[in-house]
Amino acid sequence: MSSKHLFLDVYSDYLLYAKKRQKNQSFTTMKYKFDLHILPFFESMYLEDITSKVILEWEDYILSKNFSNNQNKSLYYILSGFFEYCKLFYNFDKKIISNVGSFKKKYEEDKHDFYTLKEFKQFIKYVDDEIYKQFFNLMFYTGVRPGEAMALKFKDMKNGYIIISKTINSHGNRELGTPKTNSSNRMIRIDKVLERDLLNLKRIYSKKYEFNDDLFIFGGIKPLSPTTINRRKKKACEKANIRPITLHQFRHSHATFLMGNGIIVNEVSKRLGHSKTSTTLDIYSHTDLTQEKRVFDTLNSVRFNIFTTMKYKFKSILKRLKSL
Repeated sequence: MSSKHLFLDVYSDYLLYAKKRQKNQSFTTMKYKFDLHILPFFESMYLEDITSKVILEWEDYILSKNFSNNQNKSLYYILSGFFEYCKLFYNFDKKIISNVGSFKKKYEEDKHDFYTLKEFKQFIKYVDDEIYKQFFNLMFYTGVRPGEAMALKFKDMKNGYIIISKTINSHGNRELGTPKTNSSNRMIRIDKVLERDLLNLKRIYSKKYEFNDDLFIFGGIKPLSPTTINRRKKKACEKANIRPITLHQFRHSHATFLMGNGIIVNEVSKRLGHSKTSTTLDIYSHTDLTQEKRVFDTLNSVRFNIFTTMKYKFKSILKRLKSL
C-alpha cells in the first residue's frame, strides 16, 4: 500500500514546478494568495483524503471572508491549477474539484464604480502631497494599471509619451516584472499639463539626493507602496466628503471618461493595453448618465425632426386643398 502525501509537502514541490513555468509577477501573486487563503485550510491534510465535500467546506470558508467575485474566482483557479499538477504527478482525481465548480457569483453593486471628471477634481483638491497628487493624476488621465504606474521611472518619459514596459508586484519583495500581456507593452500620449507636473517632481527629488533618470517617478529611489497610496487616498476622500474607489477604478474612470466623450473603443482599448476591443467592451459596457442623456437627446432630435417635417407637409397639403 502506497504511503499518503501530506498536502504541505506536495505544495512545496509544486512551488518549484510553478516557478519555472510562470512569470515572476504571476508566481508571486499566486504564492501570496495560496499561502494566505488556501494553505491554512489544507496544510495538515493528506492529498488522498481530499474529497468534493472538503472542497465545498473550503469554498464556505472563503465565502465567509466576503471577498469580491473576482477574488473568489482567482482563488478557485489557483487551487484548480495546483490539483492539475497533482493529477500529473500524484494521480489525483481532478474531478473532485471540477465537479464542485467555482463559486456562485454574488451581486456586487459597485463593481464598475468610477469618478466623473467633476468628482475627480473634487477628490484631487484634497491630496496634499505633490508626489501622490501626480500619481492619482496619472491614473485618472492615462488609465494605466496601478502596478504599471508604480513601476514608472523618469527614463520612461519621452517626447510627451510614457512608455509602459514593466510592472511591479503588489506583494512580497515587489520586484519589477513584465506587463500583464504583450499588448500591455505600449506608449501612452500624455497631456501637456500632466507632462509638466511629472517633470516638476524632479525638483522634489533633487532636494533629497542627486537626481538621475533611473529614479522612480513616484517614490524616487524606491516606488511608493500600495498601502501608503491607499492611506493617502482614504484621507483625501474623507476631506473631500466623497466615496472612495479602488486604485483600479481610477483606470475605469479614465476609460469611462474617454468613451463618454466619444473616443472610439479601438483607441480606448489600445490606450488601456487590452489585446482585444471585446475585452474593453465587456468591461465598460455600462453607461453613465452623460452617455444616456446623449442617446436620449439624439433620439429626441431625430424623432422631433421627423414629426415636424410631417406636420409641415400635412399643413401644406391642407392649405392647397382649401385653395381649390
